[in-house]
Amino acid sequence: MAQVLEFKLPDLGEGLTEAEIVRWLVAVGDVVAIDQPVVEVETAKAMVEVPCPYGGVVTARYGEEGTELPVGAPLLTVAVGGTGAPEELAEAAPGAAPTVGETAAESAVSSEYSGNVLVGYGTAGPAARRRRVRHESHAVAKAPAPAPVAAPVAAAAPAPVTEAVPGHDGPVPVISPLVRKLARDRGLDLREVRGSGPAGLILRADVELAIAALERPAAAPSPAAVPSSVAAPSSVAAPAAAPSAAVATAGERVPLRGVRGAVADKLSRSRTEIPDATCWVDADATELMAARAAMNAAGGPKISLLALLARICVHALARFPELNSTVDMAAREIVRLPAVHLGFAAQTPRGLVVPVVKDAGTRTAESLTAEFARLTEAARESALTPADLTGGTFTLNNYGVFGVDGSTPIINHPEAAMLGVGRIIPKPWVHQGELAVRQVVQLSLTFDHRVCDGGTAGGFLRYVADCVEQPAVLLRTL
Repeated sequence: MAQVLEFKLPDLGEGLTEAEIVRWLVAVGDVVAIDQPVVEVETAKAMVEVPCPYGGVVTARYGEEGTELPVGAPLLTVAVGGTGAPEELAEAAPGAAPTVGETAAESAVSSEYSGNVLVGYGTAGPAARRRRVRHESHAVAKAPAPAPVAAPVAAAAPAPVTEAVPGHDGPVPVISPLVRKLARDRGLDLREVRGSGPAGLILRADVELAIAALERPAAAPSPAAVPSSVAAPSSVAAPAAAPSAAVATAGERVPLRGVRGAVADKLSRSRTEIPDATCWVDADATELMAARAAMNAAGGPKISLLALLARICVHALARFPELNSTVDMAAREIVRLPAVHLGFAAQTPRGLVVPVVKDAGTRTAESLTAEFARLTEAARESALTPADLTGGTFTLNNYGVFGVDGSTPIINHPEAAMLGVGRIIPKPWVHQGELAVRQVVQLSLTFDHRVCDGGTAGGFLRYVADCVEQPAVLLRTL
């Protein structure tokens, strides 16, 4: 007889505790192969396709698209094994259909489990701990009544899943916690919303339509103007300015989740834990720009300006290793790191991300250029892996691409420093005792004052500026 196995959201690594379902890649009744991607999720660091370690027939999915699940929560169930009788698989997965040229039984019994799961899958201890921490940290925002993370989507039309809504009596057919939160934030009573999903299930679209109805001017609304999926409440049928005024006063609420939430958490932690300070200097980048032009004119792969700045940072960190470190407050120690893993800020449609060039100190300018290009393209395509976004020891932030001259960067916790580079533009500059128009750039360094004092930070920044003004300075270190 077929055995139904549950596949849970695995530990995606690097301390990630939750992920949002972006797109299901399989449906109930589909036959899946071992290690076949079954769902695309978005973590705080990247978009990830999650492979299932079981081969068989999908009997249930857990969570709608847009639902956020903690690590260890069920994703789907798969019927595997058995004697190979098709009726057994049909019993385990009603409505399941085999693929062309292969029966469901043949696929399901061919193999059961691969073992090639993602980091942390199957370690129930850490997963349980993460779930507990998550619930405790959101204890104020969550409803006191326990609620399942999600309900399985069965092949046949499921009975509506009902959950209590705080402040109201009686069950409401709604699955997604995001839908409940949206309604609660906008002051919408879910009992007055008619769901358009299976068995009356309330979807996000239903709630958004209901909110839009509440926010319309209340003067003489026609019955046709009320969405068919919304049971017309009395507050909409009669002029009543109070709900609209309350919504207008509250303003639009944008959930802090995904990349935006991760950025908020990291920057808040940086400002809370790190006593940072910033120093800056203007530098004449004319010689650096000329050196880059000469290198690219010589043929071969083109060298990017970011790669040259990275080379300068690596050599500066070799002279001032205090800034390539982290602070362990529990042990009350400064940990100086042996290798430079250089992060760089990249703006993407999903928000700000910081890909990391591993072992930047061992790379040539050509290698750095290629790696910057690869990671930037992956960031734009939302194809960065968690490993691409973690492990940095120092960050280079070229905000000059936004047309600004200066900034006071916030350190990328748990690093100890970040170098900011403004735009390079022609400015009046005293060169060899005479006023001239030169290519000038502002450099700013934010550093953790626990790892060093102003003398070290100033020495680092001055060395960087000297290399920008006279690239030949680097020849002394080669």
